[in-house]
Amino acid sequence: MRSTINLFFASVITLSLLACGASQKEEKADLSDKKAQLEKLRKEQSNTSLEIQKLESEIATLDPEAANAAQAKLVVLDTIGQETFTHYIDLQGKVDAENISYITPRGMGGQVRAIYVKEGDAVKKGQLLLKLDDAILRQQVVTARQSMGATRAQLELARSLYQRQKNVWEQNIGTEVQVLQAKTQVEALENNLKTQQENVRAAEEQLRTTSVVSNVSGIAEEVNIHVGETFTGAPMQGIKIVNNSSLKVVTDIPENYLARVSKGTPVVITVPDINKTYNSTIFYVGQSINASSRGFTAEAKIPSDKNLKPNLTATIRIQDYKKANAVTVPVNTLQTDETGKFVYVAKKEGKNLVARKRSVQIGELYSGELEIKDGLQQGDVIVTEGFQNLYDGQLLTVSTAAP
Repeated sequence: MRSTINLFFASVITLSLLACGASQKEEKADLSDKKAQLEKLRKEQSNTSLEIQKLESEIATLDPEAANAAQAKLVVLDTIGQETFTHYIDLQGKVDAENISYITPRGMGGQVRAIYVKEGDAVKKGQLLLKLDDAILRQQVVTARQSMGATRAQLELARSLYQRQKNVWEQNIGTEVQVLQAKTQVEALENNLKTQQENVRAAEEQLRTTSVVSNVSGIAEEVNIHVGETFTGAPMQGIKIVNNSSLKVVTDIPENYLARVSKGTPVVITVPDINKTYNSTIFYVGQSINASSRGFTAEAKIPSDKNLKPNLTATIRIQDYKKANAVTVPVNTLQTDETGKFVYVAKKEGKNLVARKRSVQIGELYSGELEIKDGLQQGDVIVTEGFQNLYDGQLLTVSTAAP
C-alpha cells in the first residue's frame, strides 16, 4: 500500500515538472516571436524613413517652395539673455526662541506652598514664582543665630576677663600664664564666632532657596505645578518662561550640503502662517552629523515680532550658489542623446530658419531654470516649444516672433 502511494506522488511530481517545463518552453517561444516581430518592424521603419527622405528630396528638387513649407516645423523661440542666477537649498524649519528657560530650584527642591504666576503672565527677571516649604530651614536659621548670640556673649565676657587679667599683670599681680590663657580664650571664641557667622549666612542662603525666582524676563508659557506637589524643576512638572525678544529659525540640513553651508551664508526665511518673509544669514552651524537624520543643524536669526511664536513652521531657502551674468535656459529644453546634452537653436541660413543642435555644458538647476556653463551665449535664439522630434537642419516656422 505504501509503495502504491509513493508511486502516485512521484507521478504527480513528474507531471508537474513536465508541465512547468512545457510552460517555460512556451514562454521562451513567445519571447522569441516578439523579438523577431520587433526586429521586423524596425527594419520596416528604417525602410520607410529612407523612402520618405528619398521622396522629400525628389519633391524638393521639383518644387522647393512646397517642400520647405511641408517640412518646416512650428516652434516657439526665445533669445538668450544674461541675468544673475541663484541656487537655493529649500528646507523646512521652525521658529525658536533663544531665551527659553525651564525654571529650576537652587537647592534640592521641595513641597510647593504657594504659586505666584499662571500661564500667560508676563514675568520679569528676579520675580518670585514659587514658595517652597521652609519650616525646617527657618528653624535652622533661628538655631544658628541663637548659637552665634551665645558665643558673642561668651566672647564679651572673655574679653573683659582678659583685659582685667592684663591690667593686674601690669601691676605685677598674678602670673603671665593667666594672661596668656585669657588671651587664648578670647582668640578661640573669636574664631568660633566667625564660624558661626558663616553658619548663619549659609542657613539664611539655604532659606532663600525656598523662594523660586525667574532667571529671565518673558512669558510664562507653561505652569505645570500645583500647591502640595514636589517641585524639582523637571520640564514635565515645572515652569517654562519664553522670551520672544530674540528669535531664530532652526533647520536640519542634509549632510551632502556640508561643504556648501557656513556661517554667514545668506538665507531667505518665510513664515507662511503669518505671511512674513525675512532676509538673514546663518549664524550657527552644527559640528556633528545626526546619526538618524544624517543631517546637521543650522540656525538663522530673525527679528522680534509679536505674531511670531516658538515652533511655528518656517521655510528656509539657503543660498549656496550665485553667479552674475549667467546664461540660463528652461530645464525642459535640455535633451540628451548618445553624444551628450544639447539644446536646439534657431539659425538664419539664407532665407530659411533652421534648427541646429548645440551641445552644452550644464551647471546648477533651480526652480525650472538651468545654468549653461558652455555652449550658449547671449543673443542665441533657442527653441523653447516644439523641440520634440526636431532634427538638426530641420526648417522652422515661428508661432511667436523671435525677439
